[in-house]
Amino acid sequence: MTNQPRTADTPLPEAFQGIRIAPSILSADFGKLGEQITELMDAGARVIHFDVMDGQFVPPITIGPLVLAGIADQVHDAGGVVDVHLMIENPDRQFADFAKAGADSIIFHEEATPHAHRCCHAIRELGCLAGVAINPGTPVEVVSELEGMVDEFLVMTVNPGWGGQPFIGTSPGKVRRLRSLVGEEVLIEVDGGIGTSTAGRMSDAGATLMVAGSAIFKSDDPAQAYRDIDAAAQPGS
Repeated sequence: MTNQPRTADTPLPEAFQGIRIAPSILSADFGKLGEQITELMDAGARVIHFDVMDGQFVPPITIGPLVLAGIADQVHDAGGVVDVHLMIENPDRQFADFAKAGADSIIFHEEATPHAHRCCHAIRELGCLAGVAINPGTPVEVVSELEGMVDEFLVMTVNPGWGGQPFIGTSPGKVRRLRSLVGEEVLIEVDGGIGTSTAGRMSDAGATLMVAGSAIFKSDDPAQAYRDIDAAAQPGS
């Protein structure tokens, strides 16, 4: 993470370019978190997804800046980035703490604040990519007034709050509608139910960053699971 403010013309870091699979450590074994991150980075992962829940916007409570600070150097030293997904109320109160802890991108939910434009500006001022997430019941058109302010859009392909939920089958159409609205340059991320059977469908629809949690960390071989999902997401697979 850099302290230099981002603008609409600042290129995406290399780790966010191309079609990528982002392992979500929400599903990791926290007793060996560092070891599992190393295993996945060695397998080719370059984006580590970091889910934050506050018990209010969604029922569970998860992790925060202290855990992020504990892994950020490890991820950065391996050439990766940390993609922070805030599923919390009043997200703007936490941007500075997560940026200081090592976030490379900070995503907040459009449904969690009436001030999405201001939030995007605040995140970019901290030097992070500004991301906006939308829930399954939120139409893509709500982001139409954020042109030029958002580096990545995240489409929830399950309802936020828990890992291991089934993929919502209408999600590819939603991503196609979003892609037609925001153009080809903006990063579109999807989160929920991503595995070998859904990754290709989402990349075909226009997603370039796909979060996978349970499909990776609940497998017997997380590194191989990551490689299999990554292969399934690539064009022509």
